[in-house]
Amino acid sequence: MPHAVSRLRTARVARSTKPFLARGGFRRERCPGCRLATTHCMCALRPTVPTHAGVCLLMADVEPLKPSNTGWLIADVVPDTFAFGWARTETDPALLDLLRDPQWQPFVVFPGEYVAPGRVVHALPPPEPGPDGCGRRPLFVLLDATWPEARKMFRKSPCLDHLPVLSLQPDQISQYKLRRSRRDEHLCTSEVAALCLGLAGEHRAEQTLEAYLDVFTHHYLQAKRQLPVEWDDAAHLRLQELACGLLPAATLPE
Repeated sequence: MPHAVSRLRTARVARSTKPFLARGGFRRERCPGCRLATTHCMCALRPTVPTHAGVCLLMADVEPLKPSNTGWLIADVVPDTFAFGWARTETDPALLDLLRDPQWQPFVVFPGEYVAPGRVVHALPPPEPGPDGCGRRPLFVLLDATWPEARKMFRKSPCLDHLPVLSLQPDQISQYKLRRSRRDEHLCTSEVAALCLGLAGEHRAEQTLEAYLDVFTHHYLQAKRQLPVEWDDAAHLRLQELACGLLPAATLPE
């Protein structure tokens, strides 16, 4: 069954008046399951890790169409991933319903320097009681966009104004190689999701998503360079070991 990002992409394509051409991308046939060239398909490697936490992707208009979008990878790995298109003038009612759902405890993930201090948290607080008496599940709301777009989305999304803002403090430089950023500390969406999952104690999902991004990057760049996939490189072996449960998440190297 197609996941949330795949369904959003299908809906966005249906509204398009002309085909989307990725800047700097290749023109070969792409696999609908992983968006890679069919010669470099990685659908057989798709990992799914059950998690208590969920991810909500609020995506800028063309993000679902970009082959390099990493929100797709999050939806592959985390079963409870939700995806909504963003528009300044209207909000998807399904997004409002999700944010009001009592089983979830939503956090907007955004730098704290742009937010009133009273809204900012740097770690997950103890979960509030849910409708079943258990703790509410953390739901990480990620703005999937370029940095200028994300800032606009944050400012002009009233539905997020009442939510606590989770401000991450990563000590790592982004390893994402498929798009350029002016600042090394700007992480791609799947890197941000991995950090959030780690904060929630979802270390298996965190490590799997990191490894999955490495594999996706390799397949994407090898296709772009018209080179074969190196199926036995370190990234593939790490993902395989995680999928098979051969490496306990707590002992995995950083």
